[in-house]
Amino acid sequence: MINTDMKSAKKTPIIEAQMVWARKGNTLTRKYRCGVGHRAGRVVSNPSQCFKPIDIKKRMVLARTKARLGSKLTKKAQKTKKLNPVSKAIKRLNKGV
Repeated sequence: MINTDMKSAKKTPIIEAQMVWARKGNTLTRKYRCGVGHRAGRVVSNPSQCFKPIDIKKRMVLARTKARLGSKLTKKAQKTKKLNPVSKAIKRLNKGV
């Protein structure tokens, strides 16, 4: 049975998008991390993108690419995060977020 008593409902705020620092090329930019929507958890440049419909064709192409090159992409990303000074700055700036 579902409890419909509003007084006992938890009053937790729903965070739609949270501002974070991200990399755009080799520069720092402000972006948003989606809290709800189809792109929950993803970093996007505009909060309205959290609720846009998913492009299935692009999703399938990325899935095929990751299946083919997944381990190479992972190694390259880890190397960038360790060595690139901009990536190190992003890690430091997003600690408190």
